[in-house]
Amino acid sequence: MSDTSPADLVTKTFEAQRDRLRAVAYRMLGSHADAEDVVQEAWLRLSRQDTAAIHNLAGWLTTVVGRISLDVLRSRQARPEASYDDRLPEFVVTVDDGPAPEDDVALADTVGLALLVVLESLGPSERLAFVLHDLFAVSFDEIGQILGKSTAAAKMLASRARRKVQTAEHPTSARPEQREVIQAFLSAARRGDFEGLLRVLDPEVKLTADTPGGVVVVLGATEVAAGAQLRLRAGAAARGRAVLVNGLPGLVAWREDGTPLSVMAFTVTDGRITDIAVVANPARLAAMDLPDPE
Repeated sequence: MSDTSPADLVTKTFEAQRDRLRAVAYRMLGSHADAEDVVQEAWLRLSRQDTAAIHNLAGWLTTVVGRISLDVLRSRQARPEASYDDRLPEFVVTVDDGPAPEDDVALADTVGLALLVVLESLGPSERLAFVLHDLFAVSFDEIGQILGKSTAAAKMLASRARRKVQTAEHPTSARPEQREVIQAFLSAARRGDFEGLLRVLDPEVKLTADTPGGVVVVLGATEVAAGAQLRLRAGAAARGRAVLVNGLPGLVAWREDGTPLSVMAFTVTDGRITDIAVVANPARLAAMDLPDPE
């Protein structure tokens, strides 16, 4: 006869599901901290339930995590004044040594990072339908219940999201032409070549920088070029290394004493830089798993 109480069984089941639930929330929200908060909220809701009435605890937990994540995504869209879209996602930095087909694990990790970038472009309902069905095998019936839509509508949302994901590029290394554009940008900035900067920047380029003083957003080629001149000339003595940042071509820079100075990620479209993301916040840099300087 077992001495395990029903409460102990519920706790044991929840802990067995924790990693999966965290993975669901992370794919939905793109933030480890937010995913952890969602899983904790799911546990609080479970503690208030009559668990004897829950026939499939794992399925119930997945549904609850999906609903909470959906609420978070919708609240981000509903509060533009919070400038949530100007936040920088968590950076995962990998060495850009080119694709290594024999290293299946490394390749899968890089594709996973690129997928997170694509998922950011999906609407909340599309993202939930795609993530739960295609990544975690949740049925369209259950997804429809979470969204308050029919099963057919849930299928359509997932199909639409799938097309967007499939047509997006999943880089495993930065293409040479992308690196050429980025190198031209860095060289022009260090030389103080304003016209050279404008040649490689898209007119509507957006730069988002996480600095010790907060997140700063700069819009337009002229403004970004002016700021880049000052920023990169000030860090001229820094050592740099080409990397991938969430699957995008990027650069890590270190000070002479070996402490990280910044991580930059670039989006290059049709030969011009359309987006630059920079982390120069020492606290965030210290939390990253960065490669060693070359």
